[in-house]
Amino acid sequence: MDTQTLVSLSKNISAGLCIGLGAIGAALGEGYAAGFANRAISLRPEKGGDIAKSMLVGQAMAESAAIFALVIAVLLLFLDTSESPLVEAFALIGAGLSMGFGAFGSAVGGGYPAAECCLGISRQPAVTGELITNMLIGSAVCQTPSIFAMVISLILMFVGFENMPLNPGWAGFIAAGISVGLSSIGSGIGGGMPAGESCAGIARNPESAKQVTTAMLIGQAVAQTPCIFGLLISFILIFKVPPASTSITPSMALLAAGISMGLGGIGPGIGNGFAAQGAVRWIARRMEASGTLTRIMLVGQAVSQSTAIYAMVISLVLIFVL
Repeated sequence: MDTQTLVSLSKNISAGLCIGLGAIGAALGEGYAAGFANRAISLRPEKGGDIAKSMLVGQAMAESAAIFALVIAVLLLFLDTSESPLVEAFALIGAGLSMGFGAFGSAVGGGYPAAECCLGISRQPAVTGELITNMLIGSAVCQTPSIFAMVISLILMFVGFENMPLNPGWAGFIAAGISVGLSSIGSGIGGGMPAGESCAGIARNPESAKQVTTAMLIGQAVAQTPCIFGLLISFILIFKVPPASTSITPSMALLAAGISMGLGGIGPGIGNGFAAQGAVRWIARRMEASGTLTRIMLVGQAVSQSTAIYAMVISLVLIFVL
């Protein structure tokens, strides 16, 4: 096959991966919210209308990541690649992987606050407005990783790479998509965990709303850092032009760098979410201990975060040393 056929083939495959992976996450997050909505309505049928509205709003937030994936997939399908070099084929594959994995984590994470908001309304109808507001804030933060992933996808699609050597450039582009895409899974899910618990906490103790929301946002911010590390590695992989090589070693080093940071960001993101979730839960029950609980949360998250830093260090060694 000629170059243009290969590039066209790659963009079609990439579009399928992009929306396919993104759709999985959105369906999981939305289904989780719907399941909790049914439970909530069974507990308080007279609030069925409010609960159903909250479910739909929460599902819409969770689906926003899949909409990002849809946009990237459509752009890929109709992208003009008539003059593209062969290395562009691998950049397009990286774009699809970046957005697909990135949308997966954010969509799943967005399902947590939507679910707990519905259940919270059934338990504490008087604070329905506060619960919906908290859900929207928490869900919005969950979408941050998918936005990072979309930025990388757009760069891989629209920045010219005529000066990038095919080998090892092909590996760097795919690795860039893997790095931010996989690390977004951990940050997206990890950000959703304290967001869901904050809705449950406000429903349990409405007076704790300020402390609970503050702890949620702090916990979510820390949970986003593995994805930020993944974004940094992706930028380096895209814009560091390596010397042309006939050896497979440089290509495998770049590919390994993306895998290292991508996989290395999943666990810390979810681990940070567990720490934040626990802090938010107990702040709602023991408001007077919110300062101590927040400090313990941050210490725990810092330790959990260290493994993402280890992965980033190895990625940098693979890029700049090997």
